[in-house]
Amino acid sequence: MATSTTEAPTRHSITATRPLLGWRTVDILTIAFLGAAFGVAFWGWGIFYNGPITALKIGYAPLMGLFTGPWLLAGVVGGLVVRRPGAALFCEVVAALVSMLPGTEWGATVLVSGIAQGLGAEIAFALLGYRFFGVGAAALAGVLSTPLEWLFETVKFPASWSGPPVLGILADGGGWYAEWGIGDKLAYLATMAVSGVVLAGILGWLLTRALARAGALSAFPPGQELRESHAV
Repeated sequence: MATSTTEAPTRHSITATRPLLGWRTVDILTIAFLGAAFGVAFWGWGIFYNGPITALKIGYAPLMGLFTGPWLLAGVVGGLVVRRPGAALFCEVVAALVSMLPGTEWGATVLVSGIAQGLGAEIAFALLGYRFFGVGAAALAGVLSTPLEWLFETVKFPASWSGPPVLGILADGGGWYAEWGIGDKLAYLATMAVSGVVLAGILGWLLTRALARAGALSAFPPGQELRESHAV
């Protein structure tokens, strides 16, 4: 299938066709498929996270942030593949919804986390004008996926918010580490940021390249970038 993309003039990134908001059917279906696949992986990672990784609470609990990166992968990869506004957020939210289906101890807060993480990645690609999609852009998306999630986990929202359905999720959930001191909270943010860069950003970029090499992204800019690199 021929891809309908145009090459960006700098940094050798290839962007989606204009208008950027002109989503194709294949874009929607691919993001849905990627999100579903990541959702299953997120559910499995949650089981592992609640097992051996929680042992870090006995030592220094903020180090758990080093293992949050895998939950940020969907937004990074979704943005790198489709390269349209909303792709990162869409993919992360679908992944969150799918990971909720088998049941998790976090309940509906998983969706809040998905929105927070996806928005962070979306902001990163937006700051770059949806023009640059190299490893640096992926790392930026990974690191910016963490601040909103960090706030959700370390701030306890007012109980008065429990009335409205949406705000009720914030009031009744999250804030698991609200009692930590500011030093521990900042350490947790730092470890989350490192994990976001490495396990979401760099790993997400490598995963996107691997999918392109496997021929799964022939209809998308990463597939075209691979073909052009082989033609040189």
